[in-house]
Formats: sequence, C-alpha cells, structure tokens
Amino acid sequence: MFEVRLAPVGLDRLAQLLASERARRLEAAALRAQEQLRGRVVWNVNATATGGGVAEMLQVLVAYGRGAGVDTRWLVLDGDPEFFTITKRLHNFLHGSSGDEGSLDDRARSHYEQVLARNLDELLQRVHPQDIVILHDPQTAGLVPGLVAAGAHVAWRCHIGRDTANELHDLGWAFLRPYIMAAHAFIFSRREYVPAWVRDDLVWVVPPSLDPFSAKNADLDPEVVSTTLHVAGLVSTSSPTSVTEFDRRREGHGRVRHRDSLIIDGPPVPGDARVVLQVSRWDRLKDMEGVLRGFADNLSGLPDDAHLVLAGPDVTGVTDDPEGGEVLASCLELRVSMDTSIRRRIHLTALPMDDVDENAHLVNALQRHASVVVQKSLVEGFGLTVTEPMWKSRPVVASAVGGIQDQIDHGVNGLLLDDPYDLDGMVKGVDTLLRDPETAQQLGERAHRTVLDRFLGDRHLLQYGELFASMIEA
Repeated sequence: MFEVRLAPVGLDRLAQLLASERARRLEAAALRAQEQLRGRVVWNVNATATGGGVAEMLQVLVAYGRGAGVDTRWLVLDGDPEFFTITKRLHNFLHGSSGDEGSLDDRARSHYEQVLARNLDELLQRVHPQDIVILHDPQTAGLVPGLVAAGAHVAWRCHIGRDTANELHDLGWAFLRPYIMAAHAFIFSRREYVPAWVRDDLVWVVPPSLDPFSAKNADLDPEVVSTTLHVAGLVSTSSPTSVTEFDRRREGHGRVRHRDSLIIDGPPVPGDARVVLQVSRWDRLKDMEGVLRGFADNLSGLPDDAHLVLAGPDVTGVTDDPEGGEVLASCLELRVSMDTSIRRRIHLTALPMDDVDENAHLVNALQRHASVVVQKSLVEGFGLTVTEPMWKSRPVVASAVGGIQDQIDHGVNGLLLDDPYDLDGMVKGVDTLLRDPETAQQLGERAHRTVLDRFLGDRHLLQYGELFASMIEA
C-alpha cells in the first residue's frame, strides 16, 4: 500500500462560495469534528490515486478534513492485474453487466482474499483501535472483517449500483456480502442501491460532491481555454495569446505541454467547429462506442459545423480498469470503418495521465469549449462527468440512469434520455441544443445553480461529520 500525502486546505476557501448561513454551519461542524475526533485518525482506503471520480473526491475531502483540524489520511491498495480483473468484474456485476464474461468462482474469491490479506497486514500496522476507516468500493470490501476485529470503526462506501436488480447484480452482492456484513456503517450514493439485507439504521445516503477549485473545475478565462486546447493539439484555434499555466493540487503551477495533436489518428479539431463532447473512462458502461455510432448515423441531420469529441484517459495510466484498452480499440476500429467525410467530424483522444493535474486542466478546457456535453451511460453510479459540465454552465444531454437522475431535471437544467440505448434520441437532444442557443444557455445557467446548491463539498463534509459522530457513539 502507499499513502497519498495531501496538504491541508482551509475551509475558508470553500466558504467564500457559500451563503453566510451555509458557511457558518460548515465552520460549526468543523469545530465539533475537531473535538469528537481528537486522538483518532480518519483513514480512507481505495484502489487508485488517479483516473476516477473516487480518487478526485478523495483529493478534496482529505485535504479539507485536514484543513478542518481532523487527522485525515488516504491509502491506496496494492493489487496485481488478476485482482483488478476480478474487481472490475465485480464492478460490472453490481451494474448488472457481464463485463468480460468471467465468473466470480472459488478461484476468483481465493485470489481476492489473498491480495487483501496482504494489504490488511500492512494496514493493521497503521490503523489503531478507535480510528475511523472508510473503505471505498468492492476492491476494499474484504478488509472489513479484519479491521472490525482490530477495534476500528469501519464504514464501507459503495459508489456504484443499479436501480433495479438482475441476476448478475445479485451475484455481485452475493460475492461481497460475507465481507461487508460486519461494517458499522454503509454509505451509498442513492437509496435505490442499498441491498435489502443491509440494516436500514446503518445506511447513509451521501451523494458525491465537486471541488470548484480543482484543476478540472476552476474558472478559466476563454483565452486560456483557447490557448490550452491549441498548445495541447486538441483544437486548432488561433495562435496562443495567453499562458497555459494551471494550479496544481498540492503546490505550485504546471504548464500545458506542447503537442502537435492529441487527437488519435488525425489533426486537431477545427477551431470553428462546435464540439459535442463526452468525457469518461473507456468503460463499456459509458458506451463511448454507442455515442460514436449514433453521431455518425445521424450526422447528415446535424448542423454542418458539429464535431464529436470522445475524450478518455490514456489507458496505460489507469491501473484498476483492465478493459479500457479494449473499449478504446473498439472505438478506433469503428471510426476507421467509416467514410472519410464522417471520420473528419469524429475525434478521439486519450489524454495523458503522467501528470494528473495537466490531465484535469485539459478536461476543464474541453468541457468549457464544448457547445453540448453528452453522458450516454448505460448505467451510472452517480456521474461526476455530468456534475462537472453542469458547474461550467454547459448544457448536458444524459441518460436517465442512476445518479444522473438526481442531478438533471429534464427540460429544467439539462435533457434526459429515457432509454440509454436510444441513439436517435440522443442526437435529437444534441441537435435541439445546437439549433437553439438561447435554451442551451438557460439550461446551462440552471445547471450551475443546481451544483452550487446541492453538490459542493460543504454538504458532503457535514454528512461525514454526522456519520463519524454516530459511529463513535454507537
């Protein structure tokens, strides 16, 4: 295991965005937490320090926890490729999907337990009785019994789920149930994700939150957006007119590296194009291939300046997601099979992961540059890739699945697709927003207000404070 070390971030930074009463509640909660947690450590354990929404949230929550005077720390599991293949399978099963078609048999269970036993040995050298440990997602579930036996207060947090059960979903939970039953608390993003056998008095519904000051979400001047995309080789804008620096999560600044093109097998997107963007992992459940196919099949009905950009991470930089390379390869193969006139309006990019802050800054610039953002997930735990463009006042067309439904009110602050497999419907929504800029702007403005009201870190921290108090008092 290794520890991700983060400097404290004062809550006053977040408070500057809040109404005075919200800021006072946050300050009071921080003082209570300092007293209640004195002498204890709050540990977070997950599977990766980069490449996903959980890691991004932990970067913020751990830093704010430390800034609030609570000893908050973050550890990352040490797993091998077979372990992450098994846990990706679990991830897919909990979403009701077969994924790689593999099984959760006795061999899979044995390897899962062996890897986590090694991690537990190391973890118990760090965690003391009465500490609080938050274990994130299926990768960590097998640590619950050992930590409980050692006297820690253990919460298991599941960031994924499915609104309606199916056979695969039930098999995934059957695999996890023996490990997690001893937990003192269970945290889910939605009430619908809670298995019936989890005690209701142990359930906490805590949706994710967004950090408005991170490299991925910080305000960017339009000139900075344009220059960033030009220098990175993503969009052919005019010659750079501003610097391409960005603030790092820890200390100092970074600068966007110059590249001829980050577009795979093609030049940058034309500067005068209106971009329809989907940003996500190369995950089958995000259905990047479906977005590509739907856009291509309906291209003749869209405005002539509409271009599609599918942006995901460099698959070599995401260690806990072994299917990413296969999904990216499928998208590339599909694009190559299309006529040249279609290919020139469809662009794929795998953004470098060797500098996570630069990666985040590039995503920020792409989302701010986009005319419409799409998130056509087949299932979705929550969907921070929806929250992010909403914060940036972008109009979003997204599937009415999972936590996306908790963020978007159809026709009020975005457009929802009732059937996530409806490719024609997706393109119809995109076309509506491209042809009606006034409506697109109104939806975007309301989307920003939704995130400000409901999905910033103060709400998340307040819920965590209440959770920790209840665990200590139990």
